[in-house]
Amino acid sequence: MKYLCLIYEDEAFWPALAPDAAGKMMADYGALTQDLKRSGHYVGGAQLQPSTTATTVRVRNGKTLSTDGPFIETKEQLSGYYLIEAGDLNEALAIGARIPSAGHGAIEVRPIVERPA
Repeated sequence: MKYLCLIYEDEAFWPALAPDAAGKMMADYGALTQDLKRSGHYVGGAQLQPSTTATTVRVRNGKTLSTDGPFIETKEQLSGYYLIEAGDLNEALAIGARIPSAGHGAIEVRPIVERPA
C-alpha cells in the first residue's frame, strides 16, 4: 500500500541552523532517501519551496479566486513529502519516524487511495 508522509516544520528552523548542523541534516535526508530506494519503499518525494511561494486556488459560484500563500496560518508549514510503499500502517509510521524533521516538526502519514486502472 502507498502512503504519503507529509513533512511539517517551522520554516524558521532551517535558516536558524548552524551550517554544520544543516549539512548533517541534509546528509541524513540523503541517507534516508538512498535507504528507502534500496529497500524498495521509495516511490517519490521532494522538498517544497517556502509557503510564501504558494498560491491557493478556489472556485466559488463558477468564479476562480487565487490568493497568495497557504490556505491557513499555522506554526508548521508543509515543507516536503515522501511517497512510500509499505506493507501496513505500522511499517509506514516506522518510516515516517525516520524522517529527520520528525525530531523538530511533525510527519503526517496518510494512506493513498489506489483505484484499479
